[in-house]
Amino acid sequence: MTLRMNVIIILNCCTRFSEKYFNLPVARSLCISRCQVLWQAMAFPEEVNTLKVELVNHTANPVEACGRAAGICYDREAKEDYGSFIKRIISYGHMDVIEHANFTFRVEGISRACSHQLVRHRHSSFSQRSQRYVSEKESNYVLPSLENVSQEKRNEALSIMDDFIRKSYDVYSSLLKLGVKKEDARFVLTNAAETKLYWTTNARSLRHFFIMRLDVSAQWEIRKMAQLAFDEVIKVASELFDDLIELRNTGHLGHPVYE
Repeated sequence: MTLRMNVIIILNCCTRFSEKYFNLPVARSLCISRCQVLWQAMAFPEEVNTLKVELVNHTANPVEACGRAAGICYDREAKEDYGSFIKRIISYGHMDVIEHANFTFRVEGISRACSHQLVRHRHSSFSQRSQRYVSEKESNYVLPSLENVSQEKRNEALSIMDDFIRKSYDVYSSLLKLGVKKEDARFVLTNAAETKLYWTTNARSLRHFFIMRLDVSAQWEIRKMAQLAFDEVIKVASELFDDLIELRNTGHLGHPVYE
């Protein structure tokens, strides 16, 4: 039994105990509040910090590769400083030259809700863990933080969501026992199902992804994923992306940029 399930059981038992034996409203309220503190401190530990984004491969010397591609357009391929040159080219909006740099990420710990958003970025290649061939009986799932909901209602909402999702996995397992194929049993699972994938894209498409998904208006999960991906590529190709650092840190762009 997972720690998440144990917390739910403890919370429910303590709440029922307090309602049965505590006649005073204040005492009953205190017991329930203590249970909620436990819930807040321990609930859903498996979802915390499970999102990982690793840059596993990229074009060798991506800044130089893009700089050489830009330079050949002007018959001046060799440069002493490819970084400054490519930053100037990007500021001019000459973006096709940075399509020569490619990056491959390994992403895990995201929900299907997040991956559905990611694959809409069409100038990319994806290889994702299959629900058709791989059993989901022992899989994890992702829950939102619900930061826009009050603390009191958040705990209740997370409990409802967690209970519903666990029931969907119980139904899934029951269907498999009845001989239903995995590719059909998966129909009962929710978008909370955790997944993993490989994602390859070029620098131009990656800039577009960052501009869309680092913005404060982006959904929280894919924004977090975008921040982690940005932190990876900035280490190896800073000149291709450093005009987006403000966006990564604040969710806002204070100056116009080209995609």
